Amino acid sequence: MTHATGPARRASFDRWGPYALLAVGLVTSAASARAIGMSRGGTVAAGALVAAAVLLQLSWRRVTRGTPEPNRVGACLYFARWGMAFALTWLNPFFGFYAAAGYYSSGLHLPRRVVPLGLFMTAVTMAGSEVGGMPPHGPLMWVIFAAVLCTNIGLVGLFFRFADQEQRRMAVQADTIDELERTNAALQQALDENAALHAQLLVQAREAGVADERRRLAAEIHDTIAQGLAGIIAQLQVVAGATDLATAHTHLERASSLARHSLGEARRSVHNLAPVELAGAGLPQALKKTVADWGERTGVRAEFTITGTTGSLHEEVSATLLRIAQEALSNAARHARATRLGVTLTYLGDEVILDIRDDGAGFDPAAVPARSHAGGFGLAGMRARAERIAGTLAVESEPGHGTAVSARVPLVRDDR
Repeated sequence: MTHATGPARRASFDRWGPYALLAVGLVTSAASARAIGMSRGGTVAAGALVAAAVLLQLSWRRVTRGTPEPNRVGACLYFARWGMAFALTWLNPFFGFYAAAGYYSSGLHLPRRVVPLGLFMTAVTMAGSEVGGMPPHGPLMWVIFAAVLCTNIGLVGLFFRFADQEQRRMAVQADTIDELERTNAALQQALDENAALHAQLLVQAREAGVADERRRLAAEIHDTIAQGLAGIIAQLQVVAGATDLATAHTHLERASSLARHSLGEARRSVHNLAPVELAGAGLPQALKKTVADWGERTGVRAEFTITGTTGSLHEEVSATLLRIAQEALSNAARHARATRLGVTLTYLGDEVILDIRDDGAGFDPAAVPARSHAGGFGLAGMRARAERIAGTLAVESEPGHGTAVSARVPLVRDDR
């Protein structure tokens, strides 16, 4: 991760940097030993301290392995190294290179409250190295030492403040990145759950569509083939009871016409389930012909009326209203025993209203089951058709006082 790059680099320098700084200090001190008048005893002492410093660095990771940083062990090792660096710088100021390692590793090994002390002690060592070695000789050198020490402390304090701000910023950045990762994980989980829910809804919608299509197909078959066969049976029953050839011939012609009509409906249903009557005419003409044919077959006086401004309707609206009218007429033929029937198509504002009224026997609408007479679809089928295109169906009837069926659907024009 990018937010761990800074601490990783500091840890890498803390591991290998002291060796490099000690090597630079050793080379420069050896080269300058005669120039600064380093005694033989000082040289031996410096060698011993360098060896001790190397052993300290080699054992550092082994001693602190498995323990969190910073800790007391790391702090003790830090101050031990500072003591060696201070002694080496006392012997030869060029060992200040090695002492500078204390600046970079204080934040890794010292508790936060002890870091300023470690930086101050390192600054003392570095100031002594910069003025030519410890202790300063004469009052003037002590004044210079104090000035250099104050300068180092000021610079260290400034750099420490910047480093602290950077560390805080990196900590906030790390927390932000962690929070974003958690948020992304939660978002991914939510997306996965939504995808699963979407798939489940698609399956449910597909199943609902299949069920709705089955109901629609059943209603289409009922309104076309079943009604045609019922009409044919009725005509053949009249033929069976006819006493003269002319009457039998007339009803045989009607049965034949119904058979041809039903065959055409069946073929049309295979293609698009659109009513045959709407193939070459609009809804008013189809209703007018349907009512006239029904009246001729049943012998009931049937009238069709249209009001309002007519226009071309959407094929689904036209098919729905025609099927409702056919079902209502079929019900009237089987059950109403009416002498008069009227069908009215009204174009009213943004609605189309279809009314079918008869003066037949009537019935109690509350007593009609959801699926009426001999497994047919009846009122429930007509209501389902109207509701499928956001319409409504109302039925008013009373035993002995006829029946009125009213379907109201949105007026949707055919824009083709």
